[in-house]
Amino acid sequence: MTDTAPPEVQPKKKGLTRRQKRSLSRGVQYAVFVAAVIAFAVSADWDRLQNQFAQADIAERMFPDVITLALKNTVLYTVTGFAVGLALGMVIALMRLSSVGPYRWLAGIYIEIFRGLPALLIFIFIGVAVPLAFPGTEIIGGTYGKVALALGLVAAAYMAETIRAGIQAVPKGQMEAARSLGFSPARAMISIIIPQAFRIILPPLTNELVLLFKDSSLVLFLGVTLEERELSKYGRDLASQTANSTPILVAGLCYLLVTIPLGFVVRRMEAKAQEAVK
Repeated sequence: MTDTAPPEVQPKKKGLTRRQKRSLSRGVQYAVFVAAVIAFAVSADWDRLQNQFAQADIAERMFPDVITLALKNTVLYTVTGFAVGLALGMVIALMRLSSVGPYRWLAGIYIEIFRGLPALLIFIFIGVAVPLAFPGTEIIGGTYGKVALALGLVAAAYMAETIRAGIQAVPKGQMEAARSLGFSPARAMISIIIPQAFRIILPPLTNELVLLFKDSSLVLFLGVTLEERELSKYGRDLASQTANSTPILVAGLCYLLVTIPLGFVVRRMEAKAQEAVK
């Protein structure tokens, strides 16, 4: 009988746990971020930036016109463009869902074209091509009507797909239940399906409103009068007159006065929608 030596017990390797590794990684990321901020703050020439972008006397001269004229026109352009886009987008979405083949094809072609073209080209088309193609024709509302039409054409392509997705997200049983109660297909769609779809798509539609608010800056390509200027045009004109970029910074801050609250509203609506699903 031979004695066998017991196997040697290998000591356990000591290492970082997963939680410690995550904490270390997070700490490194924070350190890199802080170092980058400090490097930027130290290397930037703040005096030159202040002289070019933060002249208080120039900013004061912009008020109240930057609010009562430029911001007002920007909001007006955005709201009217959104209204046109929503109405046209609803029609196109219903055409996409139609059982009639030509309707679906036309809606699909429209969506692909207007989603693929830059918004700038749409503005140029409305401002230049339409008057050339139809001499003497005036779009209702002048510049405001042209901007509403241009923004609406661009927005409708995106809104149509959003609305279509919202309608298809409503359970099919809702339509069947409405039909069993004697509703016609059209009445069931208008009274039952579309209201439920809008509760689903409200956050993305609000996000589209934010995008239109920024796209309204393209109005300058239509040629506007002094009283029709929006924020970007107003800021650029004053920047040229004063040879200083402070008006552009003030115009940008005015954009943020609208887009930040709208972004907060979108996040709140998305959170409520997720809670409703749970």
